[in-house]
Amino acid sequence: MEQRFVLRNVQTVFDDQPFDMVMENGFITEITAANTATGADQFDCTGLYVSSGWIDMHVHAVAKLEPYGDVIDEIGVKQGVATIIDAGSCGADGIGELADEVARSKTNVFAFLNISHIGLQRIDELSSLDWVDADKAIKAIRTYPDLIIGLKARISKSVVKDNGVEPLRLARKLSEKTSLPLMVHIGSGPPPIEEVLELLSKDDIITHYLNGKANNLFDSDGKPIPALVEAIARGVHLDVGHGTASFSFLVAEYAKNQGIKPNTISTDIYRGNRMNGPVYSLASVMTKFLYLGYSLQEVISAVTDHAAAWLRRPELGRIQVGDAAHLTLFTVQQGPLSLTDSEGETRIADRYIEAKGVVVNGSFITC
Repeated sequence: MEQRFVLRNVQTVFDDQPFDMVMENGFITEITAANTATGADQFDCTGLYVSSGWIDMHVHAVAKLEPYGDVIDEIGVKQGVATIIDAGSCGADGIGELADEVARSKTNVFAFLNISHIGLQRIDELSSLDWVDADKAIKAIRTYPDLIIGLKARISKSVVKDNGVEPLRLARKLSEKTSLPLMVHIGSGPPPIEEVLELLSKDDIITHYLNGKANNLFDSDGKPIPALVEAIARGVHLDVGHGTASFSFLVAEYAKNQGIKPNTISTDIYRGNRMNGPVYSLASVMTKFLYLGYSLQEVISAVTDHAAAWLRRPELGRIQVGDAAHLTLFTVQQGPLSLTDSEGETRIADRYIEAKGVVVNGSFITC
C-alpha cells in the first residue's frame, strides 16, 4: 500500500524560506513552495525547523547492560534522533544480541565494536589483554558488516588498569587488519594523554575531548597541548561524548576560544544520565553549544552532515529529492533553561533546542 504524506510549511536553519516536503514510501519525492503540496496526510509544521535526521555518534544502546545501557528507541526516535551509533557496548561476544535488538527497533543503528570481546559486561574490559581477541573481532566484523562501522577502545585508568597504552596498540593493529577506524575514549591517566594521541590516525575519533579531568587536552592556560594540535593536523576527528563525567564548560570554553570546534556533538547517553542528568538528550547537549556561542547552523551540522560525512553516508546528512527520508523536526524555544556539566557547574541558557518529531524508515514519529 502506497504511503504518502506531506510536511507543510517547514524551513531549515540555513534558509528562512518555508517549503513543503512530500514523502512517498519512505522517500522524498517533492520539495515545493510552502502550502502548495497535496496529499491525504498533511502535517502542519508552521514554526518548526527541519534538518536531515539527527545522528548521535556516541550512545550505549544495549538495554540489559548496567550501568551503561538503554533501550534503542528511548535514546533514538523518541528524542528526535534518527540514527544512533552504539559506542562499544558490545564486543564480539554480544554483538549478535545488539543486531537482534536493532531489527526490532525504529531507530537506525550502527556500532563500534569493542576491542574487548566481553564488551561492557564489566567496566574494566581492557584490564586483561586476554580479552582482546583479534580472531573473534574479525569474525564479528565479517558477520555484521552493515552494523559495525569502527572499533572502540576505552583508554583510561579505570578501564585498562595496569596495561597502560598497550590495549590501544592492539586496537591499532586490529584497525590496520580490518581497515576500520578507531573511536578512543579518553579520561584519567595513566596512560598519559600524549601516548594515546600519538597512536591515532586520520579519521580516528577522540571522544570526550572536552572532559575536565587532569589528563585532558588543554593546559592550565586554556591552550591545546601540542599533541592535540598535531592530531588535528593528521585528521583526527573530535567528538563531544558528553556523558556523566566527560564534559566541562570551562574546557569547552578553552576549546572555543582556541578555535578547536567539535566535529560532532554526541551524548554518551545511557539510562542513568538520560533520566537523572546531566545529559538528558541530544537536544540538551546541543543546547549547551548554543549557550557557548556556536551558531545554530554549526550545532545542527555537528549532528547531521558532519556525522554523515564521517560515516561515508552523505545521504543521511542532506535533504534531497530521491533520498530516503531521514529527518528531524525541532524548534528553538526562547526562555531560561538550567544546564549542568559533568563537573556539577550550572549555567543558564536563554534559549534551547527542543525535538518535535522524526521521519525515519517511512514513518513520522512525534516526540
